[in-house]
Amino acid sequence: MRAPIGSFDTAAPAADRLDLLPGPVAAAVAEGWGGFPAERIIHVDTDPAIADTAVFVEHHGAELLDTSANCVVVAGKRGGGTTLAACLVLSHSRVDVNGAVRRHLGARKASFAAMDTAIGETGMEYGGITPVGLPAAWPLLIDPAVVDEEWVLIGSGSRRGKLIVPGKALAALPGATIVDGLGIRG
Repeated sequence: MRAPIGSFDTAAPAADRLDLLPGPVAAAVAEGWGGFPAERIIHVDTDPAIADTAVFVEHHGAELLDTSANCVVVAGKRGGGTTLAACLVLSHSRVDVNGAVRRHLGARKASFAAMDTAIGETGMEYGGITPVGLPAAWPLLIDPAVVDEEWVLIGSGSRRGKLIVPGKALAALPGATIVDGLGIRG
């Protein structure tokens, strides 16, 4: 199978590679979501040593900078409570944590979640966090530019491997909300 974007040596339906995915991601892929069958989700096996965006796109295709998205975990605080959420923006953008995220969560203060919190709550590896398989109660904030892409390269929950998913399928994930201005190109 050839991946629809990028230059990868191995690509296969993610449902055939559940053993390479962390538990919550494997479960979400196996079930599918929002009417998108598991067969539409593609797994590409990649070297974890080049998982960071800049090195990754240099190796697998510069066009991936425009069609890959980063998922980050944020913490919104108000009073004594903290709300964890995930944000998904294209790789060439940064998350507007103090503007769009804070307003959407109704938080007094918002920041990136601590690494231990992010990996502990998601069951995923830092640097590989994906919107697929997040805790059910979490809001998933998505920049509209992500959904507008035909195919999007995202993390697989592990630094080894990536998922390629239709942009529209990401908007159908549990807890997903499209947030204008979430990603700031920069």
